[in-house]
Amino acid sequence: MPLDIAVQMDHVSTINVLGDTTFALSLEAQRRGHRLYHYTPDRLAMLNGRVFAAVEEMQLRDEKGNHYSLGEKVRTDLSQMDVVLLRQDPPFDMNYITTTHMLERIHPGTLVVNDPAWVRNSPEKIFVTEFPDLMPETLITKDVGEVMAFRREYGDIIVKPLYGNGGAGIFHLPEADRNLGALLEMFTQLFREPFIVQRYLKDVRKGDKRIILIDGEPVGAINRIPSETESRSNMHVGGRAEKAELTEREREICARIGPALRERGFILVGIDVIGDWMTEINVTSPTGIREVKRFGGADIAALFWDAVEAKRG
Repeated sequence: MPLDIAVQMDHVSTINVLGDTTFALSLEAQRRGHRLYHYTPDRLAMLNGRVFAAVEEMQLRDEKGNHYSLGEKVRTDLSQMDVVLLRQDPPFDMNYITTTHMLERIHPGTLVVNDPAWVRNSPEKIFVTEFPDLMPETLITKDVGEVMAFRREYGDIIVKPLYGNGGAGIFHLPEADRNLGALLEMFTQLFREPFIVQRYLKDVRKGDKRIILIDGEPVGAINRIPSETESRSNMHVGGRAEKAELTEREREICARIGPALRERGFILVGIDVIGDWMTEINVTSPTGIREVKRFGGADIAALFWDAVEAKRG
């Protein structure tokens, strides 16, 4: 049976169709005959416990520059939808958290993917700390003394915002770099939250692998190679994607975290692995499925909807 699917996303006009996972998921839903409705997070409203949004019927085309058509906005009770895709990009801030509280009111009668309560309770750089033996040495703090002690022990470090995304605000500080104090002053002024400090992994020069899991099972991966002038591998700062297969260690990591993902209702997850170490578990709006398919890997959008349809069935 066709499903009514509302997609909570950044406006469809702003996306890059060549690499956008939300677009790929929506295209596959449309191909299967499901009905798509588009809205942005600012259109959510809760009245007397019922959750509404001004949604637009959406039709998509895999054509750069001509990729969407939207109907008129219609105020809609989201409990009338079969599925809501929670796909707006972070920052993972109080606005984002508030949307999860609102969507929790309609889940699971309306299947929200990923589960909004568990998205809220599983920040990507904190959730990963449930598996300390699978990740590099990591400190979360605002205490400058703790950071200095960590650096004395491990030398080269990475400092980044706890709730950042897309590689923004990530700094590699080699052991001899004298800018740590100034950087911590800046971070303290910019962020109310603690920040995260990790041992620098030299294997990042070989790539930062994104592994996609559906219902806790690995289904594909790409490797992201940083440019010569960057320590970050994110593609929007010059990283290069290449085909990748899973190593035995990466399969071990996936097997370890799979049960926790399933328990939390995480249908679509992307983890980041550098060398032998997992650095993040992305549950908000993980990306990479178009690149996996482009390099001859699985059609992850199809696997995603197989899983969603089974849960709705």
